Amino acid sequence: MDDEGLLDLCHRVVDAVGASLDGFGDRGAPGGRPGQYAIDLVADSAALAVLDDAGIGVLSEESGLHRPGSALVAVLDPVDGSTNASRGIGWYATSICVLDESGPRVAVVGNLATGERYRAVRGEGAWNGDRRLRSSDCTEMRRAIVAISGFPPRHLGWAQFRAFGAAALELCAVAEGTIDAFTAAGGAHLAPWDYLGGLLVCMEAGAQACDLDDRDLCVAEVGARRAVAAAATGELLAQLRSAMRP
Repeated sequence: MDDEGLLDLCHRVVDAVGASLDGFGDRGAPGGRPGQYAIDLVADSAALAVLDDAGIGVLSEESGLHRPGSALVAVLDPVDGSTNASRGIGWYATSICVLDESGPRVAVVGNLATGERYRAVRGEGAWNGDRRLRSSDCTEMRRAIVAISGFPPRHLGWAQFRAFGAAALELCAVAEGTIDAFTAAGGAHLAPWDYLGGLLVCMEAGAQACDLDDRDLCVAEVGARRAVAAAATGELLAQLRSAMRP
């Protein structure tokens, strides 16, 4: 499947999830395990129906690994920010990133509350609708607006911080320059389905990213966790990493 085909597949996954949640009754209804909601399971089922037809591998937060050994693997969070969704907070998304042997290849992050679609293709840039994304030019923590997952034990030197509750969208906010940086903090770690879609969007928009523990971010394994940080510029990322050290 070529890049356009993969991009279309990702958009169809987001469409299917959105349709599955339209008119859903109690969005706060529990799922089958702690921290899971019924909407997570409904969304996962809708997404898998599309991906199963395509025959590629899938790593989903809700249902694990499907078709191991596939040359293409879609890393999927059916509803990133499902607690926001359960509370009626309009910041939650479907995030899907297709990996090949070289890493993240195609990604779509769709804000299910607003309909915005972020997309990226490796080597071809990142977009929100018709608008090509560019991260900000912020190089100093003292001027930066920083989004966080978790909470650090001390002030990191930012101008302001935000905690939105959906890492995929926060990474896309870094990509489009509305946020200057994002970091996991206070011992928080993210799974690949939380960050890989937003990560490709970030990188294709000119931002830089790393794992604060110096591990590879391109991993598609159940149980893998990373302390992800991303920033608009290399200078800002270096300052963020330094501020996060004990």
